[in-house]
Amino acid sequence: MDMFEYRNKTLLCEKVKVEDIISDVGTPAYVYSKNSIVTQYHALETAFRAVDTLICFSVKSNSNLSICKLLAGEGSGFDVVSGGELFRAIRAGGDPSKIVFAGVGKTYQELRYALENDIFMFNVESLAELERINTLAGETGKIPKVALRINPDIDAKTHAKTTTGKKENKFGIDFTEAERIIKQSMMYPSIDLCGLHVHLGSPIYTVDPYVHALKKIVTLINKCRDAGLDIRYMNIGGGYCISYTGENVIQPQDYASQILPLVKEMQCNLIMEPGRFIMGNSGILITRVIYTKETPHGKKFVICDAAMNDLVRPALYDAFHRIWPVNTNIKMPKVENPDKPVTKKGIGLVDIVGPVCESSDVFATKRALPSVREGDLLAIYSAGAYGFSMSSNYNSRPRPCEVLVDGDQYHVIRERETYEDLVRGENFV
Repeated sequence: MDMFEYRNKTLLCEKVKVEDIISDVGTPAYVYSKNSIVTQYHALETAFRAVDTLICFSVKSNSNLSICKLLAGEGSGFDVVSGGELFRAIRAGGDPSKIVFAGVGKTYQELRYALENDIFMFNVESLAELERINTLAGETGKIPKVALRINPDIDAKTHAKTTTGKKENKFGIDFTEAERIIKQSMMYPSIDLCGLHVHLGSPIYTVDPYVHALKKIVTLINKCRDAGLDIRYMNIGGGYCISYTGENVIQPQDYASQILPLVKEMQCNLIMEPGRFIMGNSGILITRVIYTKETPHGKKFVICDAAMNDLVRPALYDAFHRIWPVNTNIKMPKVENPDKPVTKKGIGLVDIVGPVCESSDVFATKRALPSVREGDLLAIYSAGAYGFSMSSNYNSRPRPCEVLVDGDQYHVIRERETYEDLVRGENFV
C-alpha cells in the first residue's frame, strides 16, 4: 500500500494527511488513492500486453461512479453481474463494447437491457440461460457474443465462501454439458458462441489453479473448433491476490509468465476481470474509537464507530485486515502473522469491534495494537474492494462517505447518508 504511509507520526494518503480529511468529512469514511488505482490497473495491462487483452474491471468490488469513470478513462472495460452494475458502468462512461455480463441468475429484464445496449459479451452459466438469450436475441434481431462459463472442478485453495470453480458451486457449466452444447450449437442461430470463460474464486495466491484450469480448457477449445465453432476469446476471470498482512505475494508478471503461453496456444484474445487486485490495497476505512472497555476477566475491547454493516468481510469471510492508529509514534510491523500477534511496550492485545448488535460485529480478535483512547482514529487497511460495495443499513445505520485522493487534493465521491436517506422510498399505510 505504497500510497498510504506514515510521515511525522501521522498517516497520509498520497500527499494528504488522513486526519485532515476526517476533520472535514467525519467517520466512518472510506479513503481511496487515485494513483494506486491507476498504478494497479496498468501493472496488469503491462504484464499481459504480449497478447490482445481486454481488462474488464469487476464492478462488484467497488461500484462507485467516480472509480468506474477513472478506470474507463484509463481504457478499462467492465465486468458486471447485474442490471444495476451495467447501469453504473454505462453512467460512468464505460464503453458498452467493453462490457461483459456474468452471473448465474440474469433476469429477462437484465438480458434485454444488456442487448439494447449492445454489450460486448455474455458469460453464460447454464443451458437455460443460453436458450433465453438466443430467444431474446432472435426477437431483437441481434446476434450477441457469448462465452460459456466452464466449471472446471478445481479447488483454488481460497475461502470456502469465495471459491467458484468446484463442482458443488453454483457457477458455470461442467465439461460434459459444455460438450453437448457445442455439438448442438446450430440450435442457437441468434448467438455468436465465440468464447470460453473460467473464474476460480478469489483471492488466489498461486498461479497453479489457473494453469490447471487452462490446460483443461485447451482440450475443450480443440473440440469446439472441431465442431466448427470459432472460439476467439478466452476469459480467465479474476481472483489475483493482494497482500493483506504485509507479506510478499505473487505479482502480475508471475501470473502472466505461466498463463500467457497457454493463451497463445489457444490462439485466442484474452479477457480478464480483476477487482480486488486494482482496488483492495487502494483504499482504507477510517473509524473513530468510541470507547475502550475491559472486563473483569481481563478482556480488552476497542469499540469503534465503524461496524460490520460498513465492512462485512471479517464477519462474513473471517477476513484479516491490518488495523493501526492514524496517529502514533509506534511503527506498524512490516508483516503481521494473524496467528502470532507480537506485543511489546505500548502494544497490547485487544478485540476491535463495532457497535452493531451482533456478536459477529468484530474487525479483529486478540490483535496487537498500540494503546488508544476515546476519539483516536484507526485505519483499517486493504478495504478498497468489497468494502462499501457490500455495505448495508443494518441497525438503521447510515452508510459512510467515500473520498478519492489525488496528490494533494481530495474529493468526496459519495456523500455520507443521513437519517432521512434511511427512510427515503418508504411509505406509511
